[in-house]
Amino acid sequence: MLYDVYQSQEDMMGPFRFAARSLAPVVDLLSPPRAFGMMAREMRAALEIFGNSGITHKRPDFGIKSVRMGNRDVPIIEEVAHATPFGNLLHFRKDSDQTQPRVLIAAPLSGHFATLLRNTVEVLLQDHDVYITDWNNARDIPLSAGRFGFDDYVDHIMRFMREIGPGGHVVAVCQPAVAVLAATALMAEADDAATPRTMTLMGGPIDTRRNPSKVNALAKTRDIAWFRKNLIATVPARYAGAGRAVYPGFMQLASFVSMNLDRHIGAHLRQFRSIVTEDGVSETAHRKFYDEYQSVMDLTAEFYLETVERVFQRHDLPTGSLIWRGQTVKPEAIRKTFLFTVEGERDDICPPGQSVAALDLCSGLKTARKRNHLQLGVGHYGVFSGSRWANDIYPQLREIIALNN
Repeated sequence: MLYDVYQSQEDMMGPFRFAARSLAPVVDLLSPPRAFGMMAREMRAALEIFGNSGITHKRPDFGIKSVRMGNRDVPIIEEVAHATPFGNLLHFRKDSDQTQPRVLIAAPLSGHFATLLRNTVEVLLQDHDVYITDWNNARDIPLSAGRFGFDDYVDHIMRFMREIGPGGHVVAVCQPAVAVLAATALMAEADDAATPRTMTLMGGPIDTRRNPSKVNALAKTRDIAWFRKNLIATVPARYAGAGRAVYPGFMQLASFVSMNLDRHIGAHLRQFRSIVTEDGVSETAHRKFYDEYQSVMDLTAEFYLETVERVFQRHDLPTGSLIWRGQTVKPEAIRKTFLFTVEGERDDICPPGQSVAALDLCSGLKTARKRNHLQLGVGHYGVFSGSRWANDIYPQLREIIALNN
């Protein structure tokens, strides 16, 4: 019922948003510039902001056409190296004979598409052969594909690492840090040849008892039955995943926005002024960010609920009680993989202290094979996107991969 109400509202507002987007470019042309120039620009600004305020469930394009290598631009070709009903192992293949370290980026499965990590990919591509977990929207996955829970996510990480082959490296951004650490531990214990040589955990909820955020606090104030009753919906009949129980992407987006409502309101007010004053640079940057931010995907109900319960309520990994397919996950089994944790000073989703907890859990690693970096002056997204990521964090990651390749 919840999903149907949302979809009905979107269907109703869609034509009005389309009309606003269509009218915005011609407002200036229809108004005499001297008498009504400012009024016309304000009207255009209002129309553009309203017209682009809707949510989309379509995955944006990565749009990475080339990368600079040495003194030339090398073309990038996106290829699906391995596919499952729930996600693809996407390879950014370079049209080059140069051999580079293979890196798997584990993208979050938390309401946005993997394209949210576009800048992460762009920076890593300079010196690496890059793959990414490109998760599918649950509302487009037929019920016949079966379930997809936390254990299945771990399965996919291991499967993708084996597809990449021995000698690979893995970088987990945010939510998948727990699953990636679990997968690496299981592979290490099994002496799997594809166990990653380095594991980087960036802004991840390894132990949310440390310096808990608002998100962590919410997870602790309700039992799992409340989450199941209030946050799980059924995919409407019009979609391929009809009947599948999901945590809708639009609800995740609403929770993210509510956490920083003043910041988002301020951003839209600045966008209004940018359009009025014809500041094209600021206008384009805002639109680019929100086009991505408002592209959402649904999660399978079992994955969402199991993640809330295991990671945020029971803290299975740091308490030594994380079970995968009946087997206890043992971080101490990791003895060869170099561990690098990265945290943002102003991260309000996974605050400092939560990722670095992995260093203590991986007690089988020598101190020389573990490192933490606290990036000053950045929030959650600054850990994996933007100038601080490119100029301060990435050089350390590149060095660690090179030394362990």
